[in-house]
Amino acid sequence: MRYGIIVSLFLTLIFFSCSNDDNGGVDSTPPRALSEVSPEDDAEIKEFLQTHFYNYEEFQSPPADFDYKIKIDTIAGDNAGKTPLIDMVRSVTIPVSTSEHGLNIDREEDVPHVLYYLSARPTFAELDEMGANPPIGAYPTVADSVYVRYEGRLLDGTTFDGSFFNPVWFDLARLQDLSQGARGFAEGIPFLKTGGEPIENGDGTVSVDEYGVGMILFPSGLGYFNSVQGQIPSYSPLLFNIDLFTLNRTDHDNDGIPSIEEDVNGNGYLYDDNTDQDEEDRLRTTRFANFQDGDDDGDGISTRSEITNESGEIIFPYPDSDGDGIPNYLDPDN
Repeated sequence: MRYGIIVSLFLTLIFFSCSNDDNGGVDSTPPRALSEVSPEDDAEIKEFLQTHFYNYEEFQSPPADFDYKIKIDTIAGDNAGKTPLIDMVRSVTIPVSTSEHGLNIDREEDVPHVLYYLSARPTFAELDEMGANPPIGAYPTVADSVYVRYEGRLLDGTTFDGSFFNPVWFDLARLQDLSQGARGFAEGIPFLKTGGEPIENGDGTVSVDEYGVGMILFPSGLGYFNSVQGQIPSYSPLLFNIDLFTLNRTDHDNDGIPSIEEDVNGNGYLYDDNTDQDEEDRLRTTRFANFQDGDDDGDGISTRSEITNESGEIIFPYPDSDGDGIPNYLDPDN
């Protein structure tokens, strides 16, 4: 199967604002609490998963012309005996705080939001057998850029967005910032697998063998929450079908430290790791998370300088001059 020339997708900053009501005025209804909406969304998603199935039989025994597209239908009538999605998905719980949405409501920290994901190709059993190092492809991290074809849908079947023919690049780290997009998209992709190396076809297109095919469903708190975005109403759980082709490992600030390694606390969220935040606040400068900051400890010496030798080669393990277990680039005392 062939795919178009790689294009970059530059996401437009989404401003959360009041929406117009039916009379052309301003809807001044305050945002609801995350802790109130999250369980409601989860109940809606679970009902959807219990009453719908996907074309798993075609994936298990693909016909010669099968396009490896996930198709969802209701369990009813001739489909009454189908296995529901609830029995085929896995889930992960992700904490979300009101500060991530920029909401002017009572502050809530680490409100649990359940994200559901499905790997249709390979199956979960095949992924488990492959382990961390599959023979073909690799697993993205939340810090990587990924090349995907996707379709975004509401649970009622409405399609609101997608790249249906030519794949596009997404910077997952950027999408983790809820002011930039739907965080659930970034959090779900790492549970899927990429395909083989892209093959140039000589006509401006590329082919990818054994690419991953999956689905992600998540509550509005991992999406646009109270904001209306085009065809997406406020407080809408979102569903994405994903064809995952390939990835690029990233170093966003070009400091020599891969972005995923700048998740210092290891919680999978890049924006709460800021070693020199106190210094940034003292100087009243913009706060930058470590993966965005070329001087992670704020000591005036670039991170790259603190991890390279005189020839500019990166030193492994990263130097720790005083032996306190904190590498120099994170330790302003060095």
